[in-house]
Amino acid sequence: MNEQTSAYGLWPLVIINSALFILFAASFFKPRTTRDWRSFGAFSAFLIALFAEMYGFPLTIYLLSGWLGSWYPSLDLFSHEAGHLWWTVLGSEGDPHFTLPHLISGILIAGGFFLLAASWRVLFTAQRDRFLATTGPYGYIRHPQYLAFILIMVGFLFQWPTLPTIVMFPILVFMYVRLARKEEHEASMRFEEAYSHYASNVPAFVPRLPKEVGGYHH
Repeated sequence: MNEQTSAYGLWPLVIINSALFILFAASFFKPRTTRDWRSFGAFSAFLIALFAEMYGFPLTIYLLSGWLGSWYPSLDLFSHEAGHLWWTVLGSEGDPHFTLPHLISGILIAGGFFLLAASWRVLFTAQRDRFLATTGPYGYIRHPQYLAFILIMVGFLFQWPTLPTIVMFPILVFMYVRLARKEEHEASMRFEEAYSHYASNVPAFVPRLPKEVGGYHH
C-alpha cells in the first residue's frame, strides 16, 4: 500500500519536471512571435499532461485498469513501473528504464533537443541579417524546429504513453504542419524565386541528401 501511494500524488514533481523541460526547450526555441508562442504553448501543454500522469494521477492506468488487471493479474497497477505501458504490454522484466522503448525514447528526446538548438542558431542569424535560412539543419529540411518538437513528443510516447498525450499528438502535428505552411507562404512572398528554388530542393519534414542550395540573401 505504501508503494502505491508513493508512486503518484507527487504534484511537486509534476511542477518541477514540467518547468524544467519547458524552460529547457524555451532556452533553445526562444519564442518571440505570436505564432512561436502558440506552437510552444501547445508543446508545453503536452509536457504538462505527460508529467501529470507520470507523477500526479495515473488517468490512463485508471481507465485501463480492468483490461490490465485481467491480462496482467500479478501487476501492481499503481506502481511507477506499470506506467511504462510498453514495458507492461511486452511482458518485460526488470527495470523498465533499461528496456528498448526507453532507450529509443532517450535517443529521440535528446535528438529533438539537439535539433532544436542547432536550428535556432541558424534561424536567429538569418532573421537578424534578413536572409533565408538554408544552412545547418535547414539544408536538410525546411522546418527543423517543428520536427524537433515532434521527435521529442514521440520520444515521450515511447517512454510513457498516456491516452491524453496520444490524443494530443496528432492534433499537435496537424497544427505544426499548418503553421509550417503559413510560414512557407510568407517566405515565398518575401524571398520569391530564392525560396521557390530552396523549397524545390529541400523537403519540408523528412530529410534526404540535399542538393546544393547555398545561401539566399534578401
